[in-house]
Amino acid sequence: TLRQLMARPAEPEKRLEIARDAVAVLARLGLGTPMSRLADELGVKRPTLHYHFPTRGHIVETALEELLTEQALFVMERVNRQTHPIDRLFAQICAVHAFHHGREARIVFLSQAIAASGERVKEIIDVGNRVFEAQRRATVELLEAGMANGSVVPCDAEALVNVIRALTDGLVAQRVMTDLDLAPVHEFLWTHLLSPLKKTRKKKR
Repeated sequence: TLRQLMARPAEPEKRLEIARDAVAVLARLGLGTPMSRLADELGVKRPTLHYHFPTRGHIVETALEELLTEQALFVMERVNRQTHPIDRLFAQICAVHAFHHGREARIVFLSQAIAASGERVKEIIDVGNRVFEAQRRATVELLEAGMANGSVVPCDAEALVNVIRALTDGLVAQRVMTDLDLAPVHEFLWTHLLSPLKKTRKKKR
């Protein structure tokens, strides 16, 4: 009720802490863990858990949004060191993999939780789209500007960005399953896909 909301203001940090710990418990005990058991494992009262998170779907949504926001900040810092659109695209895939290195299981588990829970799937997917859509649009625009000024070989910028996104996500999952060394993959990607798209603009006489 409105009175309850006024009496118990939101506690963002506490909520995030509970979400992080809850995801760790769900990863250990399974996605079917009842909310009552989850509350016991977290050392909080069940009404407190329900106040912050009515369902497990809300927990996954909050944990995923925090993780993706943290990832976006890390990646953009690395990407912004580059100026050429192709260099920025390569920096993006390397930065995502650097961010998750050794911790890939987190994002893979959250992805599995989304698929398995059946709760708030649209809302959870919207979280990812919100975090990445602005970045995706900006990348496409930079590539198209590069084509216009002669620094990028003409290509389908939308398709290229989508391929890089698919490779980025797929290789994170591959790391979990096979402990794949990504350095040779990055080298192959640069040599055979991205580097050939990079041009140096000719100076005007």
